[in-house]
Amino acid sequence: MSSIMQYNGAAVIAMGGKKCVGIASDRRYGLRNQTISCEMQKTFKVNDKTLCGLTGLATDMQTLEQKFVFRNNMYRLREEREMSPTVFSNMVSNLLYEKRFGPYFCEPVICGLEGDQNKPYLCGMDLLGAQVYTDDFMLAGDCPEAMYGLCESVYKPDLEPDELFEVLAQCLLAGVDRDCLSGWGCTVHVLTAEGLTTRHLKGRMD
Repeated sequence: MSSIMQYNGAAVIAMGGKKCVGIASDRRYGLRNQTISCEMQKTFKVNDKTLCGLTGLATDMQTLEQKFVFRNNMYRLREEREMSPTVFSNMVSNLLYEKRFGPYFCEPVICGLEGDQNKPYLCGMDLLGAQVYTDDFMLAGDCPEAMYGLCESVYKPDLEPDELFEVLAQCLLAGVDRDCLSGWGCTVHVLTAEGLTTRHLKGRMD
């Protein structure tokens, strides 16, 4: 039997560019090798400066997304300002660590633009909330081995938004082609100071 983290299948990549960040996920929802749907959203917008992607068990992903939205709304009401990506990732880490003895089987990837300089912020964590930071790209899901090689060969620092979209899309689509538990199209979000651009791409459907 495979790991519970691979039961539904998922692949997420986040990348930093020149005053922009992008996050891409596949669209497959399955039960092990059986595909149920090709329209599952695994990434979502938290606020104007923060995006989040989730991989792992689909039911826990949906539960966590609802909790993230709730806590983000409570923060906005109490503090009268938006959560920065750093604050959001710390909140997510605390939420996961609270449940460490019966954890959510989910590994979040968080990206955003930090401060007035719009500096790219990338953070990933395991199901217990242990954070890891990077300046270039962050991966999670079932096929990181395939995607790591692609990202390391294609990624360059200070990519413009359009270039970032192209690199993200190519890395994800080529990576999930080497994995039977993820794929079937992808969703790519690119966040800049001007706003969010979302594109849905078709992939191999076999």
